[in-house]
Amino acid sequence: MTALILHGGAGARRERNYDAEVAHMRQVVEAMRPRLDAGESALDVATAAVVMLEDSGLYVAGKGASPNLAGAYELDASLMDGSTKRAGSVAALQGFRNPVVAARAVMERTPHVMLVGEGAALFAQDQGLEPVADEAAWYTGAGQGEDNHPPGTLSHGTVGACVLDSQGRLAAATSTAGVFGKMPGRAGDTPIPAAGTWADGHAATSCTGQGEYFIRVAAAAQVAWRVAAGQTLAAAAQAVIDEIGRMGGDGGLIALDAAGNIAAPFNSQGMKHAWLTPDGEIGVEVFERR
Repeated sequence: MTALILHGGAGARRERNYDAEVAHMRQVVEAMRPRLDAGESALDVATAAVVMLEDSGLYVAGKGASPNLAGAYELDASLMDGSTKRAGSVAALQGFRNPVVAARAVMERTPHVMLVGEGAALFAQDQGLEPVADEAAWYTGAGQGEDNHPPGTLSHGTVGACVLDSQGRLAAATSTAGVFGKMPGRAGDTPIPAAGTWADGHAATSCTGQGEYFIRVAAAAQVAWRVAAGQTLAAAAQAVIDEIGRMGGDGGLIALDAAGNIAAPFNSQGMKHAWLTPDGEIGVEVFERR
């Protein structure tokens, strides 16, 4: 039994057309299905899915980045292997194409969980990761006109994936990029395991929204802990979004449990997301909650 769910951010607004994003998210799911059928690990598939989302330039992650107030492109990512609880993360990474690949390298090639700023960039260079040669030509500034674009004091934009592989392992990965108006050095929930990304033996979660609120409730891990305590995945995921809403925050999350159940609650106007169920159903939605 295999399953996956991915998202392209909770900044969607009803007045915008998302045909390109819907088609691309379906393409990502369709590209991941044969890899799962071939027995690839959840961690490998989650990483590959997020790389495709980063490279598309359609979402506020990877190529879709916009500069911060100082004109710099700072990117964040994290991922977690539920079978081992190993995690890797980078924050405020500049100059490299795929922050999720850098986060994976931190997990596998260092004794650390997180590297930030200049240290993350030096590590990425040492590892031979692909640089961005011409930032002005590469970055697309995706998401303009969404909730991740000013006005607004806490804007957001993220991509992520949660995967269940044929051996019952869960994994999650999340990536985000600078949005207009972000203070230099700002990091939200995305690079923080437990806040923006989580995977264990019970559930995998990737969050998207106003990260400051997700950090304050350990949103991603809380979903899995609630499942471990006996709640259904749907109830657990919704409870976390409800708590964030009561605090004044908005956004959403995707979650997947060890039985292949999926959840995608949000309290923003929309959240771009797509999924593959254990019975082979592929779905894509922007404004309908699951």
